Amino acid sequence: ILFFWVARMMMMGIEMTGKPPFDTIYLHGLVRDEKGRKMSKTIGNVVDPLDVVAEYGADPLRYTLVTGTTPGQDVNLSMDRLSASRNFLNKVWQAGKFVLLCLEECTAEERAAMASAPTMTVEEAAELPLAERWIVGRTHELVAHVTKQLEKLDFGEAGRALYEFLWNDFADWYVEIAKTRTYGHPGTPDAAVARRVLCYCYERFVRMLHPVMPYVTEEMWQALPHDGDSVMVAAWPEAPAEYTDEGAGGDAGAERFAQVQAVVRAVRNARAEYEVAPGKRIPAVVVASNEAVLADLDSERAALAFLAKLEVETLQLVGTADAPSAEELGDCARLVVGDGVEVVLPMSGLVDVAVETERLTRQATKLEKTLAQLDGRLGSDFSKKAPAKVVEATRAEAEEARSSLEQVRARLEELAAM
Repeated sequence: ILFFWVARMMMMGIEMTGKPPFDTIYLHGLVRDEKGRKMSKTIGNVVDPLDVVAEYGADPLRYTLVTGTTPGQDVNLSMDRLSASRNFLNKVWQAGKFVLLCLEECTAEERAAMASAPTMTVEEAAELPLAERWIVGRTHELVAHVTKQLEKLDFGEAGRALYEFLWNDFADWYVEIAKTRTYGHPGTPDAAVARRVLCYCYERFVRMLHPVMPYVTEEMWQALPHDGDSVMVAAWPEAPAEYTDEGAGGDAGAERFAQVQAVVRAVRNARAEYEVAPGKRIPAVVVASNEAVLADLDSERAALAFLAKLEVETLQLVGTADAPSAEELGDCARLVVGDGVEVVLPMSGLVDVAVETERLTRQATKLEKTLAQLDGRLGSDFSKKAPAKVVEATRAEAEEARSSLEQVRARLEELAAM
């Protein structure tokens, strides 16, 4: 029926005025309940938007509806997705509070410069430290991608790209790195650069998010250094030609930060595997065969130690020729990161031998008791009277317990040799 209504309006407008009344017509799908059913008072599955706004807020509802579908598809309105959208709004707010906290150290001249900051060129970004160059590059990629999606009227993809940037790039990585630049070093050049980049990236993110989450973005934009009366009428962000031209490739130098991320992820995975206490800092040796990669890692030494919970005083970043020998390192875990980069973690730093031995001894005792019960059951009349499937399941459980016990005993032997 919407198609015919629009067609009637088009024909009537052309007939009466000589020109079409619209140049773009966007028809979205139906909003259904979380099970995909059409809302009906008879079924009792009608979702009152006023109730949703009262519980979750207007911005999360708007974001959920915009990002919940692809063109031509209906929207299934789920309360779980509304909760996720509200969590995203909280993340936007908390990230903004951190930026504003950092900007408290700015002078009036610095704030004025931030308010009127033009788009950085690739050459200007190349003068920044590696982490700042990376996040500026990711911001420019976001501007180019979101602009392209909005021009295609793919609002859902634009909203999802904004979500991924804030959560995975800005908050998880750069905000944490900025803490190493600003906390305890308010008057240093590194802190000044971090504050400028925080404002540059977050303010542009807020402008792009505004059509989807108008209320929180207006509130945050007014608190940031800005030029104009409202984010509603602020100019849309622009990206350098290297990000918007087909096949240009953006700032290739910014991708060097991926090596820092790879090292951090490798250490975090090792910490989880060896169950290292979250707050414990451990020693590490990072070996890189490429001098440029080694220089990049060394430039982000403080951030690397902070993100991976490493002992910054003992952290060694060396080339292959200067790497410690196996005898010097002793028992250690070797993590191959890729591209000629290896992380060596001494086991003495990863594991508290006494605590780990006690834990594994308790685990071994428990497994021995479980295995004795299962073997006793299989050795009795149970294997003859019970159904075949139950017997097979019990036998498989016993084999799994036996395998686990062997692994625990082997690990205890390794610890005893340390």
